Formats: sequence, structure tokens, C-alpha cells
Amino acid sequence: MNRHAHQVVQHIPRLRRYARALLKDAERAEDLLQETLARALGRLGLWRHGSDMRAWLFTIMHNQYVNECRRAQKRPDALSLEADGVLEACATSRADQHIDVQDIAAGLMLLPEDQRAVLLLVSLEGLTYRQTAKVLGIKTGTVMSRLHRARERLRTWCNDTRQTGVARIRSVK
Repeated sequence: MNRHAHQVVQHIPRLRRYARALLKDAERAEDLLQETLARALGRLGLWRHGSDMRAWLFTIMHNQYVNECRRAQKRPDALSLEADGVLEACATSRADQHIDVQDIAAGLMLLPEDQRAVLLLVSLEGLTYRQTAKVLGIKTGTVMSRLHRARERLRTWCNDTRQTGVARIRSVK
């Protein structure tokens, strides 16, 4: 295995974590990871030496994810209605309980895709705003505004869940 392929392998745990957080389905996340790795290793010659390998890999994964979403929209019968199940599961009365990791994961899945991607890349993966902008192909200011809206929606959702036991995401513009 050459040195650059070894660098790709070192990023597998982070890529897997991001894929699982994006998809909330271990099997689909593994498929996305495999597609990403195959594409990255097959196009390793296109990676610019001296550039950020991690950002390059996350860009490939994000593009694979977007392509998968587009394919799913063309085949509506293949779409998952997982978010509805999450809402029902979290709608039980838990006013006295704290928000736990599963609640936050449920809230993440309720965020719009663009906000969820930014939040995961910045908060979970530790990418800078500039790196996140490069991965997603957007401006740094857009990263900051999407991150702000995502955090506000999660904060509102967590407060509503904590107070009423009912999980819902309010529209935050």
C-alpha cells in the first residue's frame, strides 16, 4: 500500500462516523463509506499533494451522499420514512427527564440536510468553517449561517422536548 493510500485508510473512522450520523442507518452508512473509499482510491491521482486529504475525502463522501439523495428522490418508493418513526418514538411524555444522546440524534435527523451536514462537519468532525465550505462547495458565510440555524433548531427542539416531552422542530429562519 502506498503512502497516500495509507493516509486514506487513516481517515476511515471519521468517515464512518460522519456517514452514520448523516444516514442514521449502519448498513447504508457502510455502503456510503465503501463507495467513498472506492472512489477515493480509484482517483487518488487526482488528489493535490499538499492539500488537506481529510477535506478531500469528506468532499467525496458528501457528493456521494447528495447523489444518493437525488437517486432516492427519483424513486420515491425507495425513500425511508424514518423521521416519522423518530418523531413518534420521541413524542412520549418525558417532561421530567433530561435530553440524552438518542434525543439529540433524533433532532439531528429532523434538521434540513444542508444544516445537518454543516453541523456534523463542524461540531462532530472538527472541520474549520473554511474546510466545511470547501467540502460542501459553499461560501464560508453560508456555513456560519447554516450552523447557526442548525444549532438554534436543535436548542429549540431540546427545550421543547425537555419541557413538554413532545419532540418537534420549529422553523428558524
